[in-house]
Amino acid sequence: MAGVAFYITIIMTLFFIKNFDVENIGLNLIAAITVVFIIGLKDDLVVTSPVAKLTMETIAIIFLLVSNSMNFTTLNGFLGIYKLPELLEYFGIIFILLTIINAFNFIDGIDGLASTIAIVIFSVFSLIFYACDLHFYFLVSLSIIAMLLAYLYYNFSTRQKIFMGDTGSLLIGFFIGFCTLKFLSMDATLLSNFTFKAENKLIIIFAILFMPLFDMCRVIGIRLVSGKSPFKADRNHIHHILIDSGLSHFKVAMTLGFLNYVIIIISLWLSSFLDSFQMSFFLMFLNVVMLLFFSLLKELTVFNVGRIFTSKFNYFLLKKNEKSEL
Repeated sequence: MAGVAFYITIIMTLFFIKNFDVENIGLNLIAAITVVFIIGLKDDLVVTSPVAKLTMETIAIIFLLVSNSMNFTTLNGFLGIYKLPELLEYFGIIFILLTIINAFNFIDGIDGLASTIAIVIFSVFSLIFYACDLHFYFLVSLSIIAMLLAYLYYNFSTRQKIFMGDTGSLLIGFFIGFCTLKFLSMDATLLSNFTFKAENKLIIIFAILFMPLFDMCRVIGIRLVSGKSPFKADRNHIHHILIDSGLSHFKVAMTLGFLNYVIIIISLWLSSFLDSFQMSFFLMFLNVVMLLFFSLLKELTVFNVGRIFTSKFNYFLLKKNEKSEL
């Protein structure tokens, strides 16, 4: 039930930093996260259908979209596109945010992973918002990092363990979506402190959220190819593959967090001199490499587990035959 503590902490934080809220987004944010909190808490206590969750998440997103400070008006030339029809623009924003919220919910499968990835994501957002003098968004990001660091202590604890639950993962995922929407809504002139091209903003978002988005797309793809429901739980997540290969929860969280940082740094560097077409090819290449790597790792893990099981089974039969002969 850490999600309940998250909600209380966030509400109190928004009260203390309200003087920095020059865009008056705070009330919209409180209304939105309250909706997310309700559906998350219900899902933790009683199973909620995917349709009900998506509906409530959409309502929460709409609370943000009615604010003038969240107008995503241009793609800045991404793949040669500058302006979308208004209706398509709103549907696109809702789809992107729903994807982000549920991608983050997907990776909350082992101790420390979701919070570690979230700390990586919010650290990048906080740097961007600080450089652009968006103090309210910087303080929100910084507060969530501090909150997650406190949570990690208990999540990794063996004696006082607590879990994020759907309430917590949906709230954190929603705030990631909130920061994403603000980043995409920022005027290109605000990004003058950075070297990346404005047309690569969507690419940069994908890089910042690489681990959750890559894992969700991979897992859903495997389930659909296997003829299963995309919402049916299994052990095809990348963190399950790493755990099966012998890593602890802590090592998996640190490894994937570090890898996400590396991908962000490389993408930011490349975005300074490559256009959106070239960056799109780079991300597609990166996804293919990651898919091949984790597919190979899973096959090797299954082979090793099978070999160990076979050797132990043969050892058991040998001992049993020796006893029978005696």
